Parts: sequence; structure tokens; C-alpha cells
Amino acid sequence: MTSAGPRSRLRGLAARPRRERRARREQRARLRAVQLVVALVALGASILGALLVGAAGLPVSGVLKALADTVPFVHLDSGLSVVEHNVLFELRLPRVLMAALVGGLLAIAGAGYQGVFRNPLADPYLLGAAAGAGVGATLAIVAFSSAPDFAVPVAAFTGAITGVLLAYGLGQVASRGGSGGGGTGTLVLAGVAVANFLSAVQTFLQQANSQQLQRIFAWVLGGVGTADWGQLRMVAPYALIAVVVLLTHGRLLDVLAVGDEEAATLGMSAARVRFLVLLAASLATACAVAVSGLIAFVGIVVPHLVRRLAGGSYRIVLPLSLLVGGAFLELADLVARTVVAPAELPLGVVTAFVGGPFFVLVLRATRRQVDV
Repeated sequence: MTSAGPRSRLRGLAARPRRERRARREQRARLRAVQLVVALVALGASILGALLVGAAGLPVSGVLKALADTVPFVHLDSGLSVVEHNVLFELRLPRVLMAALVGGLLAIAGAGYQGVFRNPLADPYLLGAAAGAGVGATLAIVAFSSAPDFAVPVAAFTGAITGVLLAYGLGQVASRGGSGGGGTGTLVLAGVAVANFLSAVQTFLQQANSQQLQRIFAWVLGGVGTADWGQLRMVAPYALIAVVVLLTHGRLLDVLAVGDEEAATLGMSAARVRFLVLLAASLATACAVAVSGLIAFVGIVVPHLVRRLAGGSYRIVLPLSLLVGGAFLELADLVARTVVAPAELPLGVVTAFVGGPFFVLVLRATRRQVDV
């Protein structure tokens, strides 16, 4: 009887750390849920605002009823005229959904790249996706004087994937040759080499076909003004695959952040995780640039902002980047089509106005951390 008391107290003391760890896990889970709900509400509000604001004013109640009428077993009279109905569903809604999709894809791809390279300045265009897409789109514009609607997006998508594969293949060859020690550093250098080469090819094509420069520059500056349901259906399956793969690798990216040796002790193949994340992030980037052109800074600004607000765990950084990225580009597109109405600013110009100063701040903060 006398020994039972100390043993029970020892068991209680041993169980206390487990209870505290469980309580901390539950608290973190509740915090993540709140953050996701807030981001989802922000995305929904930005989409609704983008639907309501434009050259053709639409009534709030009519838009809400018209959207609710698309839900199965719900039948509401929106009161919208035929013209207003067409403006909503044929012009504004595809554009709004495309802006949210492109912003989300670029942001989650940027978060994936930053996780692989362990660098907050990494972006989705690091391995030549942008340069490859530029060459593909330029070839399609030059080859077809009146290109089919799908020609430029398909060519840009193919070019983006080709550029990334060339960079990855060159990085693997360089690593086996022992020219750079392998790893992410060699891959970055390969991406820089491929991007510069493809940019030179695009410049040559532009100079040789100067009569098409206006169309080429319109694509390079980026935008979702030509979005339609066909483009959404074309990229949606690939975008879904990329997003699912990235979201399911959040925990593995957290393990990878502590180092390759520590990951190996836990039975994880760092090379396999890097390859899958880079493949999915590159696929997401290719989907985005195929339908929107080159929109800069989204893949840097949004993941860095999310990491500052929600912490460094990729289990929350990846889904939050997807939602916040969609809301960010939605608001940027709203500015692009209203600030100089009836004309429009290129969407890439608007994101550059926001992303340029932000990039400088990130660079200074990163340098300060390194100096410390």
C-alpha cells in the first residue's frame, strides 16, 4: 500500500507531458482550421466583389439569386435581363474563376518550390517554366496568323513543361558528372541556363516576326481577360492533380526542412519528395501560364506573407497559399480592369507594382537573417 502512492504519482508525472503535447496539437489544429476558414471567406468575398464590379453594373440580389439557381434542386428568379445574365455567366464568371485559379496555382507552386529549395526567394519560374512557355506561345502566335483559341494555351503549356524537364535533366547530368556537387544548387544553375537559352530563342523569334510583336507582348504581360469556360475545362484536370499532390506532401516538406540526413533516418527519400513536389509545382505553373501568360511575383509574395502570418509548417502554408493566392490575384485583376476603365491594365503590371517593393523587403529581411 505504501508503494502504490509513489508509483501512481510517477505515472501521473509521465502522463503529463503526453497530455500537454496532445493539448498543443489540438490547439494548433483549431488555429489551422480558423486560418483556413478566414482565407476561404476572403476568397469568397473577393470573388463576389469581382462579380459585382465592372463596366456593366449588376444588382447584388440578382447575382446571388442567379448563382444560387445553378445549384441542383434550387430554382430562383434572379430578375436579371438576358444581357445581364450573359454578362454574368459568359464574361465575368469565367474571368473571375480563372483569376482565382491562376493565383492559387502560382502561389501554391511558389510555396512548393520554396519548400524544396529552402529559400523564400524561390518562385515558380525558377526552372525555366516562364521562358519555356514564352517560346511555346511565341511559336504558336507566329505560326498561326489566326490561331485557334486553344493553340496558344496548349503551346505555352507544352513549352513550360519542356523547359522544366530540360532544366531537371541538365541538373541530373551535371550532378552525375560531379561538376557541382549535385543537390538543389546544381538544379538552380541548370534552371538559370535553360531559362537564359529559351529567352534568347524567344527574342530571336520576336525580332524575326516583328509584325506579331503586339500579340506577343500582350501575352507576355499576362491577363485573364480572354478567359472562357473552354479554357477552364482544359486546365482544370491538370490543376486538380497538381494541387492534390502538393497538399499531400506538406508534412514531408516539413521533414525535408530539417535536412536530408534527418529525413533519411525517418525512412524518407529526400530525392523522391523533391522530384514529386517539383513535378507537381511545375505542372501547376504550366497550367497557370498557359491560360494567363506571365504574371510575376504571385509565387513569391503570397507564400512569404502566409508564412509570416501562419508559421512555417507547410501543412498550413500550402493550403493557405492556394486560397490567399486566389484572393490576391482576384483583387489584382479587379484593379487591372477598373482603375483605367474602359481600358485595362495588363495584370502582370499590377502584380509587379505590388510585388516589386515586397520583393525588396523580403530580400532585405533574408539578408539580415543571414548576416545575423
